[in-house]
Amino acid sequence: AFADALEVIPYTLAENAGMKPIDIVTELRKRHADGVTGAGINVKKSTVTDMYELNVLQPLLVSTSAINLATETVCMILKVDDLIVVS
Repeated sequence: AFADALEVIPYTLAENAGMKPIDIVTELRKRHADGVTGAGINVKKSTVTDMYELNVLQPLLVSTSAINLATETVCMILKVDDLIVVS
C-alpha cells in the first residue's frame, strides 16, 4: 500500500506537465524493469529519459526528508480518533 501511494508522485508530475500520466508511468515502470535505474520524467520533452545522462540529480536527503514528512503527516491524520472534540 505504501509503494502504491508513492506511485502518485510520478503520476501527478506527468499530469501537471500536461502529459498522459498513465502512458508515462507505464513507460517509467518498463524502463525501471529493463534496468534503467536513472529513468525519470523529462517534462521538457514530455517523455521518459535517463536522468543520469542529463545530469539531473537530487540529493538523497531531499527525497528521504520528503518521504519522512509525508509519512509523519499521514500518521498524525490517522490518529484523529485519539482527539477529543469539545462542543
